[in-house]
Amino acid sequence: MYRNKNCGELNIKNIGESVVIAGWVQRIRNLGSMKFIDLRDQFGITQIVVNGNSADNLVTECVIQVKGTVIERASKNTKIPTGEIEIEAKEIELLGKCKNILPFEINSEKAADAREDLRLEYRFLDLRNEKLHKTIILRSEIMKTIRNKMDELGFTEIQTPILANSSPEGARDFLVPSRLHPGEFYALPQAPQQFKQLLMVSGFDRYYQIAPCFRDEDPRADRAPGEFYQLDFEMSFAEQEDVLNILEEIFTTIFKKHTNWEMTNTPFPRIPYREAMEKYGSDKPDLRNPLIIQDVTKLFENTEFNAFKGKTIKAILVENGAEQGRKFFDNMSEYAVNELDAKGLAWVKFEAENEVTGGIAKFITEEVKLGLEQIGAKPNTAIFFIADEFKKAQKIAGGVRLELGKRLDLVEKGVYKFCFIVDFPMYELSDEGTIDFNHNPFSMPQGGIEALQTKDPLDILAYQYDAVCNGYEITSGAVRNHSPEIMVKAFEIAGYEEETIKTKFGALYNAFQYGTPPHAGAAAGLDRLIMLAANSDNIREVIAFPKNKKARDLLMRAPSKVTEQQLKDVHIKIEE
Repeated sequence: MYRNKNCGELNIKNIGESVVIAGWVQRIRNLGSMKFIDLRDQFGITQIVVNGNSADNLVTECVIQVKGTVIERASKNTKIPTGEIEIEAKEIELLGKCKNILPFEINSEKAADAREDLRLEYRFLDLRNEKLHKTIILRSEIMKTIRNKMDELGFTEIQTPILANSSPEGARDFLVPSRLHPGEFYALPQAPQQFKQLLMVSGFDRYYQIAPCFRDEDPRADRAPGEFYQLDFEMSFAEQEDVLNILEEIFTTIFKKHTNWEMTNTPFPRIPYREAMEKYGSDKPDLRNPLIIQDVTKLFENTEFNAFKGKTIKAILVENGAEQGRKFFDNMSEYAVNELDAKGLAWVKFEAENEVTGGIAKFITEEVKLGLEQIGAKPNTAIFFIADEFKKAQKIAGGVRLELGKRLDLVEKGVYKFCFIVDFPMYELSDEGTIDFNHNPFSMPQGGIEALQTKDPLDILAYQYDAVCNGYEITSGAVRNHSPEIMVKAFEIAGYEEETIKTKFGALYNAFQYGTPPHAGAAAGLDRLIMLAANSDNIREVIAFPKNKKARDLLMRAPSKVTEQQLKDVHIKIEE
């Protein structure tokens, strides 16, 4: 038996007991004839008192077993649960050696200073860090909570294939060559989308799984490269509100159980997509930020300011913003140009008695001034203007809004602000000017087949929705298209022929011929949920073995080259 007690469970009630504990040496304090060792395991830290030379061969982060007696500590440490006791060591055994020099400090203030790539290369050491270790445990606890909640809500957990077919679902596939079928490939699933819809056709009333998803996308701080996990679920005989109600229950359960921050009460706000883009410049608005974007294009219809002529003009009013000095406004303009690709950032101040000063004040006529007062300008207000093509003006204004919130410390702290974005456009214009799906190609258009046949595609809305929290998209979902006729027409508008549908989505198309219930569902990003619950802004900090910013696994050295024989087995030849 290596231990009969954990390092974190001993207290004053255990005094006099003979115990065996084991763990990692976190710190050694050498006082000559006496040494003190802080011994750590997953459950806590216990101080060991060593007399003599039995600890002379020990270094930090080696693994030892200690047999001894629990005694009362003379100098108590109230900062840790075991701070009233220590163990007087009778016997120490070295179980796992450790090199004298570590690649980086593990449990100290210097740990955060280590290069991330170095930490990822030695991830097994990095995971010993208390904060990171607790985050991975939090991940496990949240997954248990999710499974319990889904069971309570009547969902059945079903696994779907990892080796699947390649289909156009918005990102590049990871392809897996087949040894048994030369020249043919599996694809790792971007999501269980088709499978979960097939399960509805199969008569399963409510399905879910914590599903691995694979997309060949560029990494970023809030998106893990290559692979990620999502809580995926689908419901038969369900409409949009049914799904949103389930999501509210799931999020409320997770965040009330695993965090102590305030959160939005249910029902969460439902914000139409176009309203979100107008007010926040984003379809994932951070509602902790009180700033709102307003359209002032009509106010400047007759402006003499050339930069505004013929442009969409957005304004952001900042109360007490006029207190800021010229440098603040110059820095914001520089940010907008360099980081948001803006042509510039105009601004004015409303001083006492609404005197307009600074920036483009000379272009603010009495008519424009009155209009700005009507939308909220008052003494000590600063106003920022963004002028550009419609969509770009929205996007830049959204970026300016976020940056102003950060720089002026306007973002509410210690809260989770949730909302649903609804009524997404079914289609959008691609960069090439063709009609393309805006969101999920398997969604039901609002108005059904009639809308597809009679409306301008860019005017058609879909039963699609996202859940957003603190500026992060955490869930995406839709009421599904369950009619083969609507499916064919929807894809036809996006440039796909029926034969293409039969080839790319053959199983789904075929299944829809055999009695399909109306169904709807969603997929919540597990990694982002945990990132929010852990109050982290880096998704790699909530994944046990993540890839780096260049999508490399530095610990396992993947991706890597393989042998000629391995390539030959799967009928592949690499051309130099």
